[in-house]
Amino acid sequence: MNDVMSLGVHRLWKDTLLRVMSPRPGQRLLDVAGGTGDIAFRFLDYVSSRPEQTDPSRQRDISSKYYYCASEERAGGGLASGQEPSSRAVVCDINKEMLKVGKRKAASLGLAATGLSWVVGDAEELPFDDDQFDVYTVAFGIRNVTHVDRALREALRVLKPGGRFMCLEFGKVTNPLLARLYDAYSFQMIPVLGEVIAGDWKSYQYLVESIRRFPDQETFKCMVEDAGFSRVQYRNLTGGVVALHSGFKL
Repeated sequence: MNDVMSLGVHRLWKDTLLRVMSPRPGQRLLDVAGGTGDIAFRFLDYVSSRPEQTDPSRQRDISSKYYYCASEERAGGGLASGQEPSSRAVVCDINKEMLKVGKRKAASLGLAATGLSWVVGDAEELPFDDDQFDVYTVAFGIRNVTHVDRALREALRVLKPGGRFMCLEFGKVTNPLLARLYDAYSFQMIPVLGEVIAGDWKSYQYLVESIRRFPDQETFKCMVEDAGFSRVQYRNLTGGVVALHSGFKL
């Protein structure tokens, strides 16, 4: 459905996020609402193509209590006491079934044991200690959070000083002609495609409505700043259909 709805452009949006992030080996990523693993897979692929960082302080990883196996009911356990986990990308999602989908995709891509952890968790109350991650990402998930301000404060809490918040989310289209075409396509075609391809009209009708209810780019920028982030900015993609928001914990 993502490929059909966006004509495959969602892949380019996610690639843009990684190019702007430009992660370094040894950094730790937390991808929230990322159960399918799309951002985490790109992150690992990107850092694997760069020289390994030798600073040992960058090699420490999060506590093993956050490690998740698909067979477990919740995060916890999985590593012997004192064993250093190898994960550099943590995928956190409130939906355990989505994490299982992501784990299957990781296995099919040969990534099952290459620096990934899977954690069941709520964006509004993350199960991680303070100052744990270099980068926090959320792609097309924050508009589904009940209290966006709480999720933003949690993002700030779990990031290290100097860490970066990056959010890929639908925005308000800036060009009037494109906006009219986009509205017509969204309300008249996307629910129909959802019914034909996924057998689910209501979820895709909700998708369209939730996009329209989400704050515009400037308003969301202010919300990110209010949460405590610095150097907040956004970049419109595809005429504002999607925006890439970024801020730093300073």
